[in-house]
Amino acid sequence: MNYKETIVWLFSQLPMFQRVGKAAYKADLKTTVDLLNALGNPQEKFKAIHVAGTNGKGSVCHLLASILQEAGYKTGLYTSPHLKDFRERIRLNGKVIPQERVVEFVKTNQKAFDKLKPSFFEMTVGMAYNYFADEQVDFAVLETGMGGRLDSTNISNPIVTVITNIGYDHQQFLGDELIEIAREKAGIIKQNIPLVVGKKQVGVKDVFEEVASQKNAAITYTDDHFEFRKIETTNKSQQLFDIWLDGELFLEKMDSPLLANYQAGNMATTLQTVSLLQESGLIQLTSEIIRNGMQKVLENTGLQGRWQTLSSNPLTICDTGHNPEGIQAVIEQIGSKDFEHLHFVFGMVNDKSPETILYLLPKHATYYFCKADIPRGMNAVELKEAAFKAGLRGQSFNSVTDAYNSAINNAGVNDLVFVGGSTFVVAEVL
Repeated sequence: MNYKETIVWLFSQLPMFQRVGKAAYKADLKTTVDLLNALGNPQEKFKAIHVAGTNGKGSVCHLLASILQEAGYKTGLYTSPHLKDFRERIRLNGKVIPQERVVEFVKTNQKAFDKLKPSFFEMTVGMAYNYFADEQVDFAVLETGMGGRLDSTNISNPIVTVITNIGYDHQQFLGDELIEIAREKAGIIKQNIPLVVGKKQVGVKDVFEEVASQKNAAITYTDDHFEFRKIETTNKSQQLFDIWLDGELFLEKMDSPLLANYQAGNMATTLQTVSLLQESGLIQLTSEIIRNGMQKVLENTGLQGRWQTLSSNPLTICDTGHNPEGIQAVIEQIGSKDFEHLHFVFGMVNDKSPETILYLLPKHATYYFCKADIPRGMNAVELKEAAFKAGLRGQSFNSVTDAYNSAINNAGVNDLVFVGGSTFVVAEVL
């Protein structure tokens, strides 16, 4: 098989949660363990930084990888889902895994796949770990796919674990209450391995401290130590901050290309993690390396889809936020923008309750409802009908492309076009 044939095979032969949803979910790690055994347990051959959380974990992973790369460390990065190319999931020093390595991995391990019947995600984790071990990375930054306790990435050898925050997402798997979701995320906490928590949350904090105590894992809460003070600037292509650590200026006038307001928390969690690793002697960094890593995250790691400007005329922005907390952050930032009318290209997946999102959306906007080209996408007409009950007005479209083009064509020069609601809608626009 060539690369294209291999990717078609991967997507069609193996269950993939991002595409089909619940049918791909496995409630244990046995297949992952068996697959990694068959691969020679590559996870034992590199140091991992393991990141979980409801929102921000992808951004934190990219930021961590960028800083480590700037410091000269050979750095693997595993994230999901991908936006345009499957290979985005597996990177080495920012470069995607070569096509021939994907083909070779599938061809070499076909017998193991036939025997073990791994899910798409289990197979991809195995591919990433195998690649990182072969390339002898210094560190691998690993993003959990969902939850933590039963996530395939949880078979790893971390030097630090990170939990960004806890919100409502994937309740059908992780539980309906924040405490239940927190317990699943806390499953990444390891014996004697330090934990960084991005946000101290009432109730949730008790879960982390209980599990950490059982595992003898020291907890550091980012918001106890780091403070970001935003500096107003006329430059629309950056955010500017003074960053304080324990009451002392840590980085002055740090300019970041990440334009979402929510990224300050992700950057703080990143800095807390590298500070802890530096204090423990596992890495060596200078202020200049940290600054460069933060500033060059887009070019170093290919991060996309986070409050990303697609066009300036009309101003067109996309964001992958898709759960209540993520959508709320996006809506607040939209509210801070100066525009005449909002055109919202919107889609969801069909295993989320649309009402929890729809009632958060602004009423004074024109909506372009669409379904991403995946089985898990919500029917655009059904979405439009649910949105109508929530007081939203707009039309349904046969494709994301049709919805996007209509929004662009209808928008005036001083209007704002926003694309969101689902990672997969954003992926198709990109």
